[in-house]
Amino acid sequence: MKAILLVNLGSPKDLNLSSIKEYLIEFLTDDNVVDLPKIIQKILVKNIIVPFRSKKTQEAYSSIWKKDGSPLIINTNSLAKKLSEKTNYSVEIAMRYQYPTINEAIEKLINKGCKEIIAVPLYPHYAQSTILTTENKIKEISTSLEGDFKLSFIKPFYNQEGYINSLASLIKESLPSEFDHLLFSYHGIPERHVRNTDPSKKHCLKVRDCCNIKADAHQFCYRHQVLETTKLCAERLNIEKEKWSVSFQSRIGPGWLKPFTDKILDELPKKNIKKLAVVCPAFVADNLETLEEINIRAREQFLENGGIEFTYIPCLNDNDNWVEFLGNYIIQVGE
Repeated sequence: MKAILLVNLGSPKDLNLSSIKEYLIEFLTDDNVVDLPKIIQKILVKNIIVPFRSKKTQEAYSSIWKKDGSPLIINTNSLAKKLSEKTNYSVEIAMRYQYPTINEAIEKLINKGCKEIIAVPLYPHYAQSTILTTENKIKEISTSLEGDFKLSFIKPFYNQEGYINSLASLIKESLPSEFDHLLFSYHGIPERHVRNTDPSKKHCLKVRDCCNIKADAHQFCYRHQVLETTKLCAERLNIEKEKWSVSFQSRIGPGWLKPFTDKILDELPKKNIKKLAVVCPAFVADNLETLEEINIRAREQFLENGGIEFTYIPCLNDNDNWVEFLGNYIIQVGE
């Protein structure tokens, strides 16, 4: 029997401050997220970041928390249900950090008698802090579990026609009849992560216009892949170049990919861009970074800076076109 393991980033299990701290510590002490010498990482995370950020993070989660819990988990569960109906495979969800755990999800599939598990890191674009760390964790756990099963992974789908079509269709449905600009806001990562995943160590962020020069490194390059998603989507939507742009949100410290979303939001009204739409294609399920950072804080920032209208375009979540694509993509892996 075949099965699907859907893995998303993670979420605190509840709004208690202790749960928020547990989540932040597990997330930020992952060497693929904060890739500093271990002793520096631990001092930075446990003595500076968590003590100073946990209360603000708790307040942020409180502003989006649902009656049934974390929006990320709710949205991922809804996707899982539709995927199971589409593929006829058994589906379990897991979070890379906190609950439900990858270990528990795999054990459930083994106990159901599943002999082939297709792991699906729910990220369109490759990055060490998303796909790489998720794959590594799944492999580590799988080798420690008893059970005879085959494990495989889907590849990043940032340029797959079905993904682009479903994303473009959702954007088209959500765009107001009149808008000045469409901003593609992606989750930021440190520039060193882009260089880290370049197998050649000679191309990414070292060659001029590196993302537009064909290279093997592109299969592991987050920056190239988000730019490619944006270009393909804008072409599908037939939006002229001056009406869309790319930015990066959620940075921590210097040396992260630019331009920064918050800086762009300050600049756009000064350029007479008053009606803004924002989509976040790095995420397939709405979560803290989309619902609070963009739909609440970014909205307030843009309007306070002179904007007139702000349209947040939701993530794909359990959109039917997206489910159709992802189901077919997974089935191809299992054939």
